[in-house]
Amino acid sequence: MYSRTIAIDLAKSVFELAVSDEPGRVSKRHRLTRSQWDRFIKTEAPSTLVMEACGTAHHWGRQAKQQGHRVVLLPPHAVRPYVLRNKTDGADAKALLEALRNQALHAVPVKTVDQQAIAGLHRLRSSWVATRTARINTVRGLLRELGFMIPLGAKRVVPQVRLLAEQAEEQNLPVCLRDALIDAADEIEQLEQRIAGVERRLEREALDEDTIRRLRTVAGVGLLTATALVGFVGDVKRFRSGREFSSYLGLTPRETSSGLQRRLGRISKRGDSYLRMLLVHGARSVLCHAKRHREPDRLRAWALNREQSRGHNKAAVALANKLARIVWAVWCNDTVYKARVGG
Repeated sequence: MYSRTIAIDLAKSVFELAVSDEPGRVSKRHRLTRSQWDRFIKTEAPSTLVMEACGTAHHWGRQAKQQGHRVVLLPPHAVRPYVLRNKTDGADAKALLEALRNQALHAVPVKTVDQQAIAGLHRLRSSWVATRTARINTVRGLLRELGFMIPLGAKRVVPQVRLLAEQAEEQNLPVCLRDALIDAADEIEQLEQRIAGVERRLEREALDEDTIRRLRTVAGVGLLTATALVGFVGDVKRFRSGREFSSYLGLTPRETSSGLQRRLGRISKRGDSYLRMLLVHGARSVLCHAKRHREPDRLRAWALNREQSRGHNKAAVALANKLARIVWAVWCNDTVYKARVGG
């Protein structure tokens, strides 16, 4: 049914196409505008469309699927080695055709609109959190240079700044700096309101999604982690095992082996760094709360034992690895996590 393969190098306004009727050979090339490309996928006979999983690929992938095409999205870093010479749109399209022939490369599933919406909320929140942290650090640094120390804790910054602004003359705070500090405090409050608004939207999404509710039963997996997994991962059943899912997140050790020697090093840190960060933070939370339990369950007891033998940081990463595997099992089996007590 899909005898023709078409590789598309996507751009903002120009699309480079390489058409292949037989493996390893480009029979036609097209360079289309955005409107021409839209008409092309509607009039072309059902074919296999290959694109890099970046930019607007998921949008065009959904549009092509509606017209009966088979869509394959390949990771950009896996396609790059197939560009043999200088990087051009034509070379990129040809590289997509060559990469498709490599069965070792795993395709990226086309995301739904809902998944992209959740991912978009997380990206906005991360951006606002980073901006808020930068503003807080700037305010702390400016006041420290003038001899004013603000106690630890992000929530204490805005009240302290407003108090200093009110007592500017008594505290010998330069008047020219007072208004700017008040503006910075207002900006920090606005950013906090935006962050809280995103979290409320994610909470409403969690109430309508059974998968998110099940994932939140796993220790260390809260609202942010559960919604991020659904938004960024998509179809978890494409992973054959929990270890493969953990490896996708970069939580498994790097391996350097030769002959009879097998060496395992630090974690690979491949995959989505945001998801990996959320799982590690969740593991740290589980470790901290495990110390308060008189009779911890098997997972928490294992984590505490790891912490005693290997240290807190390594134990947190090892626990994050376990949490990823548990998440895979809960997600694939449509069940809830039940902690086991005892040996």
